[in-house]
Amino acid sequence: MSRAAAMLLLGTIALSPAAACADDTYICKDAAGTWVIGNAGRDRCVTTPRKVTTRESRPAVSRGPSRDTTAAEVKAILFAPTAYRDHVRKAAENYKLPEELLHAVMAVESGFNPKAMSHKGAAGLMQLMPGTAKDMYVNDVWSPSQNIDGGARYLRILANQYGGDLTKTLAAYNAGPEAVRRAGGVVPGIQETQEYVRKVLAIYEKLKSQNVKG
Repeated sequence: MSRAAAMLLLGTIALSPAAACADDTYICKDAAGTWVIGNAGRDRCVTTPRKVTTRESRPAVSRGPSRDTTAAEVKAILFAPTAYRDHVRKAAENYKLPEELLHAVMAVESGFNPKAMSHKGAAGLMQLMPGTAKDMYVNDVWSPSQNIDGGARYLRILANQYGGDLTKTLAAYNAGPEAVRRAGGVVPGIQETQEYVRKVLAIYEKLKSQNVKG
């Protein structure tokens, strides 16, 4: 995502951790089966809205991943209970996001490698581009706590922009809001982005469906 695009988002959605925590946030699925996060989208719920309670929620361990589970999904499920748990929990609480979602994004973005660097310049656990990191107030992109906070903050901004639609939020996190806009407000026809959204949602679903504490 370009810095200009990130600044446009920040200009239209003033966000601080305190503001994000002002009201309870709910998660549910709409008629199309899309996850919806945030009070603004509750009217679309067809499943019972569940309050996001990050202190009570613990990312889970799968005792036996199914044979279609990808390596990234296995890694997310196995390491979610311990890797950067405190940083994830704090960011999830600040921005009213499920902890499992942050673990899922980290798994696909970096494989939980805090020193990961993409060929495009995205860095750290949440793979923040330099401009995005700056706009999310991340001074040290290699700091796990700052990187996770910056990624969570950006996810919350995108979730607000797309009315809590998690599919669009993840597509914009990967390809940028401009790419989503050019695609007509849906996931762009970019193979990388489509695979990214599929993988993150698959990991998220697995973590939510398990009830095994690490």
